[in-house]
Amino acid sequence: MLCENNKQRLQEPVSVRLILKQNQERLQYRLHLPFKQRMKNSIPNQTLPISTISEAAAAFLTVDEGSEGQRVDNFLTKTLKGVPKSHVYRILRSGEVRVNKKRIDADFRLSLGDVVRIPPTRATILDKPEQAAPATSKFANAIVFEDDAMLVIDKPAGFAVHGGSGISQGVIEQLRLERPKAKFLELVHRLDRETSGILMLAKKRSALVNLHEAIRNNQTDKRYLVLVQGEWLEAKKRVMLDLQKYLLPNGERRVNVVTDSSKDKYDERQHSETLFRLVKNYHHPVIGKMSLLEAQLVTGRTHQLRVQLSHLGFPILGDDKYGDFALNKSLIKHGLKRMFLHSSETKIRHPLTNDKLVLKAPLPPELDKFLQKLDSSI
Repeated sequence: MLCENNKQRLQEPVSVRLILKQNQERLQYRLHLPFKQRMKNSIPNQTLPISTISEAAAAFLTVDEGSEGQRVDNFLTKTLKGVPKSHVYRILRSGEVRVNKKRIDADFRLSLGDVVRIPPTRATILDKPEQAAPATSKFANAIVFEDDAMLVIDKPAGFAVHGGSGISQGVIEQLRLERPKAKFLELVHRLDRETSGILMLAKKRSALVNLHEAIRNNQTDKRYLVLVQGEWLEAKKRVMLDLQKYLLPNGERRVNVVTDSSKDKYDERQHSETLFRLVKNYHHPVIGKMSLLEAQLVTGRTHQLRVQLSHLGFPILGDDKYGDFALNKSLIKHGLKRMFLHSSETKIRHPLTNDKLVLKAPLPPELDKFLQKLDSSI
């Protein structure tokens, strides 16, 4: 039998014998390779997971510290800039978005190291080139405090905290441009556009969560300096009023005081509370009587100080929404061209170390100069 096999092989064409010999040599070579190397060679077209969002293939993004604790729907909205929210929720409902290979709901919160699968997405909006950071910073000289967890600035009047209708770029957008390498930067709270003073931002999600919790639990001490029309006589006064938001026909937001709860059909009123302290009274021969107050917030409702003081008959000087419009015009002639409302001091525990922080912003030059003018006229 052995002779017959050898005979058959001798009768095979030379080309076939060469191929058999080459295959045998390859097999012997492979058997001497380490196991991992043999496995790698057996899958020549193996590719790593894609971490860039495109319309060609699904992307796999690893959750970093900046997105830890965030809801997956908010993570997708931030990641898929320009993609409609309706599309975000559709791919969530369909199961095309997965976390660690599992289907999840829109309110699922991400953990550090989670791998999020995002289905192929059109990149026409996603791939816009990043804008270069401006040569000079608008807020470099306004920093009150900064470490690896938070950033606190003394916001100038006239800057909205974020972009919106009619405002292309606010404080948060400007700071992100100035700090292109920052993985996370979010507003902790808001200040009205014409209000100056202490504004806190978080540089870590854990810091943002802890600061929000401190604000909700009234573990902050926020104080404002405000100049009002009229003569305030009480050294200390606690004001508690129910406030309600509403929209003007042009879509602009306003707040009023709810004096009759029976008219609040949808139970939308919110309790507001402020402790006012008298700092000084002024009497100008032309402008009339004015009072400088320190306002300590107990709650932090939208336009709280402006609405409370206007309701009490002491509108803030320069307030273009709830103030005395005729008086505001005359104030411009006397040097006050903005609302006299300044966030002067905030006391809070550090969100990560729990150290006591006292954050102070001095009265801006234009407001200090106006007070000096009032002093000289007495």
